[in-house]
Amino acid sequence: MPLETWLLFITTVFFVSATPGPNMLLAMTHGIHYGVRRTLATCAGLMSGLAIIMFGSAAGLGALLATSELLFSVVKYAGAAYLIYLGIRTWRAAPTPVEESALAEPARLPSAWQRFRTGFLVSMSNPKAFIFFTALFPQFMDAKLPQGPQLAVLAASFFVIESVWQQIYAGGGQKMARWLNNARRLKMVNKVSGGCFVSAGALLTSVSRHA
Repeated sequence: MPLETWLLFITTVFFVSATPGPNMLLAMTHGIHYGVRRTLATCAGLMSGLAIIMFGSAAGLGALLATSELLFSVVKYAGAAYLIYLGIRTWRAAPTPVEESALAEPARLPSAWQRFRTGFLVSMSNPKAFIFFTALFPQFMDAKLPQGPQLAVLAASFFVIESVWQQIYAGGGQKMARWLNNARRLKMVNKVSGGCFVSAGALLTSVSRHA
């Protein structure tokens, strides 16, 4: 793979990953409530979901979703339902001041597995991601060269950039924690975050395979 092609891919992914979406919103929200260290489990779930999406796309699942209206709809509405559920749960969450949440006993907090699972399900909630990777990676691959090594380089590059942005969002959330150490402000953030998740779920129901 030519260096200039790889650099173009890096630039493209850098801006695509930076765009706020359900994944980054979740990283920021968990950063606010649990801090960066505890949000690592959430990010691991997000990245695990992305790994499955990338490998599924490479294996042809993205192409299948692009051609099967029924399969696409099933995945789409299941993902939308989960985002809406998560939004409602976030909206209704008790506004525990961040300082109290950070000092809480581990038994009172969602376990690392629960945070991982939430990240994984949010990451897997959008069927368009499969089609996105199916369409994105071939644009930067040379058909005359072995496909495996090129795919590995692109996937590893994407992983690094996406991970960095998730940590930036989680760190930004943690930095907001001091300002949010107030039940009224935290309640406002819960409602904004919950509303964003519900909106993302609602918007997901309107996407099509060809959008």
